[in-house]
Amino acid sequence: MAHHNIVFGKDKALAQGQGQYAASPDFRSDFPATGQGTQQTQQAPGQQAPDLESLYARPAATGHDTGRMTMRDALNAITATLGVTIVFGVVFCLLPVALGVVGGTEGEKLGYGIAIGAMVVGFLGGFVLAMVNSFKKRPSAVLVLAYAALEGAALGGFSAMMERVYPGIALQAVLGTLAVATTVLVLFRIGVLRTSPVLTKIFAVAMVAYLLFCLVNIGLMLVTGTDLRSGLLGLVIGALAVVMAAYSLVMDFEDVQRGVRAGVDRSYAWRCAFGITVTLVWMYIEILRILSILRNN
Repeated sequence: MAHHNIVFGKDKALAQGQGQYAASPDFRSDFPATGQGTQQTQQAPGQQAPDLESLYARPAATGHDTGRMTMRDALNAITATLGVTIVFGVVFCLLPVALGVVGGTEGEKLGYGIAIGAMVVGFLGGFVLAMVNSFKKRPSAVLVLAYAALEGAALGGFSAMMERVYPGIALQAVLGTLAVATTVLVLFRIGVLRTSPVLTKIFAVAMVAYLLFCLVNIGLMLVTGTDLRSGLLGLVIGALAVVMAAYSLVMDFEDVQRGVRAGVDRSYAWRCAFGITVTLVWMYIEILRILSILRNN
């Protein structure tokens, strides 16, 4: 219909008329001919007369029907990714306790050994998949869920080791992470928290400084055994890291909003889920380190 409509479409007949209306196209071929009596038009096999009533009765196409990302797509991807991380984390965190109940002291030692292995493999594999997912042009649900599983195993093993020294610290870190993330989400929903170009530049500079500090700290720990992430300096660095993670979470929420409004491809929901998972994992680790410093003092 748009091909013959000079208001909603570019009518070729008008374009060829050189300022004059050209001969109107023949619309009679689109409708069945009628005559006196019971005469009916013969149609070719497989052809059906246009049913305008059924066309108008059809529901309007949604973003899901057209392959565009909706808020439901983003929430489903985020729920699935965080769910996988939580399940693997709980399993490897509680594994030493479970094996200790079944096999006694030897079972508990075996559980801690498995937890340490899961922590090492999880952090290394998670780092590799994080790089792949970050630079991959089209997000992959399989790779994002694989990253979530590895990070969950790493967090579970790390939490199990911290629980051995500071009983109950893992639950405290989980509650702290939920408290910060929920606060950020509520403030974002009511419009209090938003990003800005200036704050984003400050965040980028702070992230570079934070990464450099982490590299220097790792080098000192390997060479001299000195850990700069202890005492008052460790608390200050940890608090700044939690603030940066909270701002990163705001950026992730804005990415979801922009993606839905722009009607990007549905696969982009997994990119959003990946970003939120990375931020929450980082926040949990920083809160866990802060609690360990406080418990140690």
